[in-house]
Amino acid sequence: MIRLGTRGSALALAQATGVRGRLIARGAACEIVIIKSSGDATQDKPVEQIGVGVFTKELEDALLAKRIDIAVHSLKDLPSQVAAGLALAAVPEREDPRDAILGRTLAALPAGARVATSSPRRQQWLARRWPALVAVPVRGNVDTRVRKLQAGEFEALLMAVAGLKRLGLDGHIAEMIALEDLVPPAGQAAIAIETRAGEEALASAIDDAGIHRAIDAERGLFRALRAGCRTPLGAYATWAGEKLSLQADLAGLRTRSEGTDAESVAQEAAAALRKAGGEEIVKKWR
Repeated sequence: MIRLGTRGSALALAQATGVRGRLIARGAACEIVIIKSSGDATQDKPVEQIGVGVFTKELEDALLAKRIDIAVHSLKDLPSQVAAGLALAAVPEREDPRDAILGRTLAALPAGARVATSSPRRQQWLARRWPALVAVPVRGNVDTRVRKLQAGEFEALLMAVAGLKRLGLDGHIAEMIALEDLVPPAGQAAIAIETRAGEEALASAIDDAGIHRAIDAERGLFRALRAGCRTPLGAYATWAGEKLSLQADLAGLRTRSEGTDAESVAQEAAAALRKAGGEEIVKKWR
């Protein structure tokens, strides 16, 4: 019996249930084990103020202690450097990676309207593209944030499309933001399956090799720049025709790189961003 560890939020459970179904379809027996994370226990502060790995540490500890065999994460929550003794065994799927506006379209909002997001990347984008609007922080799971919008705590909500789709809440979307306009963070909309090093075969059958390569390029850019969870950095890659294409946005600095090797593509993008002044931006947000 393979024990799948997950957080207890509605979104985390939906993702873990999907992974369980994929493994069962390939003949594996699985059970879901809920692990409470420090990120879930701290709902009064933005994620960026709590620290790196707040939604993954307890799951990784459970893996290392052999209380579970697989940890299922939202990939964007996983630090860009995998913890010692563990491995990113599979990336089985990726939902729509775009961000979206809930409530009213941005063009329909009056000056001074509150747009809820705690992400520095989204806040920076709003300040550049919609300077008359006011970014306000918000915490809570996907469904909690939607309820806060409905309660009138702010006029609009800016968040990832993937979680809304996985929970059947995408009917609340008023406007989708193009990838070329607001570049998502590394791993957004993808699921990470983490195992102990040497035990990747537990999940390798459900890995999507193309998506995994793209994710490696995105995460490689974060490592190359030594960027953290507060850095306003978007990185989105695709794998098609045996080629990787990576686009990046660091607080308005844009670059694109292509190639066949994830690390080389990431390093090329990082060098271009540094040349454009990106090093100082990264230092500012550490």
